[in-house]
Amino acid sequence: MTLADSVRNRLALTVSPMDLLFELKKHPDDILIIDVRNAPDNIKKERIRGAVSIPQNRIQQSLNQIDRNRMIVLYCWETWCNLAAKAQLTLLEAGYNNVRELSGGIAAWKALSLDTEELV
Repeated sequence: MTLADSVRNRLALTVSPMDLLFELKKHPDDILIIDVRNAPDNIKKERIRGAVSIPQNRIQQSLNQIDRNRMIVLYCWETWCNLAAKAQLTLLEAGYNNVRELSGGIAAWKALSLDTEELV
């Protein structure tokens, strides 16, 4: 594998907040955003608007709730968190083909002042 192949693979498995925003504007119904943070709502406080919450430790048991025909975007806290990567691996091993990790997690999304919703 060349270095260019490595970069292509990384790009195929991730999406930046701005690229996700662009895709959501073009094809909102084709994307499922999943918040995989393993924490109660009072700790998470907010999520990306329209995202569903399926904690990483429940992804395997929740496969029947995840639409295989949509691009699935997973996010966790920020760059130091690997919950989204763990959930991504579970989905890829279960045969999901279009699964991306949001680069920088919700921290990057919020740093760009993109839309979130409070969790009650």
